[in-house]
Amino acid sequence: MTIENRQDYIFYRLQRADESFADAELLAKNGRWNSVVNRLYYASFYAVIALLLSKDIQTTTHDGCRTQFGLNFIKPGIIDKKYGKHFSKLFDLRQKGDYGDLFDYDKVIVEPLIVLTEEFIREIKRHI
Repeated sequence: MTIENRQDYIFYRLQRADESFADAELLAKNGRWNSVVNRLYYASFYAVIALLLSKDIQTTTHDGCRTQFGLNFIKPGIIDKKYGKHFSKLFDLRQKGDYGDLFDYDKVIVEPLIVLTEEFIREIKRHI
């Protein structure tokens, strides 16, 4: 894919968000809960990157993305605090699931995250 302008890049990031979310749903059907958390985080991350780009806010790190999202959308009340907390929680859960030893998520923990992530991505798209 050739990205010729910012709108193309925003569209690309939103596509990645949708694909990662769809991957999470497929993994959930097979009980791959740590991988579901990973895909939910990345779906959210790609959506937030698209939102930041749409407002000409650039970041180079995951922490920078979270910080800019909080400063520009959560703190001023443009996007509800629950979504800021959700995004941060997914980041922490992904870190633990991807890098923690002998730790496995289960259906009880992850299924509610799927529902909230779908809502989160919809909310992000409303602001682009």
